[in-house]
Amino acid sequence: MSLPMSALAFAFAFALSSPAAALSQPELQATVEQRLTGDRTGACFAVAVIDKTVTRAFACADPAQARRIGPDSAFEIGSVSKTMTSALLAEMIDQGQASLDDPLSAWLPEGTKVPSFQGQPILLRHVVTHTSGLASLPPGVPMPDPTNPYTGMNAKMLLGALERSELTQAPGTRFEYSNFASMLLSYAVARRAGTDFESLLDTRLFTPLGMERAYINKPPKGVRAAQGHTPNTKPTTAWTFKTDLAGVGGVRATLDDMVRYVQGQLGTAPEPLASALARGQVPVDPDSKPAMAMNWMLAPLNGHTWHVHEGGTGGFSSFVAFDRKRQRGVIVLSDTALHSLGSLGSLGLHLADSSVPLGKPRKAVAASPELLDALVGNYQLQGAMKMRLSRKGDTLVIQAEGQPAFEMGHDDAGDFYPLAFDALLKPQRKGDGSYGFTWVQMGGAMPAVRIDGPAKAKFATPSPAELQAYAGDYPLMPEFSLKVFERGGKLFIQAAASRRWKRSRWPRTCSPWTRSAPRSGSNGMPMGGSSRSRCTRAARRCAA
Repeated sequence: MSLPMSALAFAFAFALSSPAAALSQPELQATVEQRLTGDRTGACFAVAVIDKTVTRAFACADPAQARRIGPDSAFEIGSVSKTMTSALLAEMIDQGQASLDDPLSAWLPEGTKVPSFQGQPILLRHVVTHTSGLASLPPGVPMPDPTNPYTGMNAKMLLGALERSELTQAPGTRFEYSNFASMLLSYAVARRAGTDFESLLDTRLFTPLGMERAYINKPPKGVRAAQGHTPNTKPTTAWTFKTDLAGVGGVRATLDDMVRYVQGQLGTAPEPLASALARGQVPVDPDSKPAMAMNWMLAPLNGHTWHVHEGGTGGFSSFVAFDRKRQRGVIVLSDTALHSLGSLGSLGLHLADSSVPLGKPRKAVAASPELLDALVGNYQLQGAMKMRLSRKGDTLVIQAEGQPAFEMGHDDAGDFYPLAFDALLKPQRKGDGSYGFTWVQMGGAMPAVRIDGPAKAKFATPSPAELQAYAGDYPLMPEFSLKVFERGGKLFIQAAASRRWKRSRWPRTCSPWTRSAPRSGSNGMPMGGSSRSRCTRAARRCAA
């Protein structure tokens, strides 16, 4: 299902940045093309920046595919749909028909068993801030078609899964992103309104904002449903939802629909919708981590607050952010699922603030023979199947136990990817020179443990010129940065902190080539990316 953005990382990136200047259309087009042209995913982007005017751009990794999307293309916006569900709930609150302190049980059919923790019930405020304690997905509900996993789910299944659920902590205690809870809210809002969810969205949100081509299961005339793709360029099945559960991630919309949606969030909506949208932007619990409004994640920037949400389905990714005080918004829609590759954050953040690095396209490149040889072997995925990696010429081949073998491509970020389906293999070099990897698929990241003798890669010592490519200043957090420089054929890192930081906590210098090899980050993902980003991550490990 739609995936959560990394809210803390997003807020952190914003805290380091400064305001962005308005972009002309040629500037926006050039920026999007710089990020996308030649990207091995083959993705196409529809982008808008809202400032004093609205600037739009459409671009594809392969310019020959430019007709694939256009102003009439409706994209699956994934979890951004959740913010629309919250807008409907906020309007009910404005009308005195609801409260964030209502227990979820009061919005479900009488007799529904809803779990609590030591007498503390799940409230609506917990659902819209992902602190309900419910699982990410409804337990015990089958997903027979992984390419369209939600199509068979209905309200009866959800309520049954709710009755089987147990809470391990008090609601409101911890942020745990839950599509399960969001589906229940979608169903509950439609049930309380006495109509189906699509009709409710159309009447209360789409029509007042002029979102003429937005829909769930009933496409308007003149709209073209964009074809979704996996990040290996393959077309994939559209995701479909039972109408009343679609508030979790089932909305399709064109770029202009989303422009009108963000403009409404910036204050242009008619009443009573304007008041409802404003209510949905108010922090539900200002002290929570991450800070949340009603399904909007809040990111600080130079004394201002951006409301942000990312979304994704099996074939699409989306990014929406706005700063109401500065009257600025950013929308990025992709006809390709990019969750395993970091989604649309680099472009979206850069357009919100030009000091945030833009990122670059991932290009398909050959892996070194040494790396291929070092990865060959048998592995056990944590909590899953065994896998064998073998070599076929200059290609890595992966085969899960009892399944066919698949050839892998390799990109300049250092990752391998199956040519036949959507997944990612992220190599990790260990301190002894051997290799492991993390397998990324269906929103999960699973470490792999080698179960045969480790092979060790032999790499030449990098030249001073190669090390010099890593040189530069790297901000890691407000008032703390690292200076990286080459000296005598080694790479050094020097901390630069403000007086309030105790410098004694941080080693003054270290060499990531001799002290630390690439390994997993704090989120279980391996370190990769450009030489500069790898150096930043290695520096962070060295400083920690």
